[in-house]
Amino acid sequence: MNTRLAVPDLEAVGAKGGLTFAIALGGGGARGISHIQVIEALDELGIRPVAISGSSIGAIIGAGMASGMTGREIRQYALETVGHRGTLLNKLWGLGPATMRDKLGGFRFGQFNLELILDAFLPPQVPEDFADLEIPMKISATDYYGQAEVILEQGELRTAIAASAAIPGLFMPVRVNGRVMIDGGVFNPVPYEQLMDVADVVIGVDVVGAPEGDGTHAPSRIDSLFGASQLTMQASIALKLKLNPPHIFLRPSVNRFRVLDFLKAREILDESEHVKDELKRAIDALHAAAAEA
Repeated sequence: MNTRLAVPDLEAVGAKGGLTFAIALGGGGARGISHIQVIEALDELGIRPVAISGSSIGAIIGAGMASGMTGREIRQYALETVGHRGTLLNKLWGLGPATMRDKLGGFRFGQFNLELILDAFLPPQVPEDFADLEIPMKISATDYYGQAEVILEQGELRTAIAASAAIPGLFMPVRVNGRVMIDGGVFNPVPYEQLMDVADVVIGVDVVGAPEGDGTHAPSRIDSLFGASQLTMQASIALKLKLNPPHIFLRPSVNRFRVLDFLKAREILDESEHVKDELKRAIDALHAAAAEA
């Protein structure tokens, strides 16, 4: 069981007549495709969050939800784009008229321009500005030189998404308001704290994952780099859960997938199917507790 449950202030809920929900979608690269399962579960329950927060891939998937897309629509779009080899390669090739080098920022490791890539891959429903979203959204990014988390919630939405998803070692940093920003997951892998005061029930979804293996074989150089990052972020999450947990905390089983396994989108969705029932059971338990209060 990968679900944690904490009962909200039911006296306050009873006074206003009904639970309100907010959702925080965490970072984890391709593993974040499993966020779609959570969105679909909320759709099936008829729950529309009053606010969304996202970090890295969570900012990308969350922006689709905040734009009014259903979980089913996000699923279909993901499978038809990043989950389809031909479409994925065509879109990447289309970034430059003769060569992708300048458009992508060069082929050196860590030099890909995520802003331009997202322009090619984000659904058309995602607007240019935060103000045009149907659901308020907070996006977490990391100020590299300021050594701090930055919450972006107004202005240029797509730039904010790129800043939040700029994984070090893969993508170029993104400038926001004159500051150099990198992956929001560096400082806050599951940014649920910023929602605790805006809804009765806050759902946090962790897709960071963790290294898997038999414990005897040394990882490759690349796997060790990303694995070390996972361990650091999981330590941060564990501390946050001790100090101030969300009401529902979900952790889909996506450890075996790598950060760039987008072509395995269908497998990721199949592997994380269980999280839909886990979320529904947790919400049913909270509704039952609220009804008895």
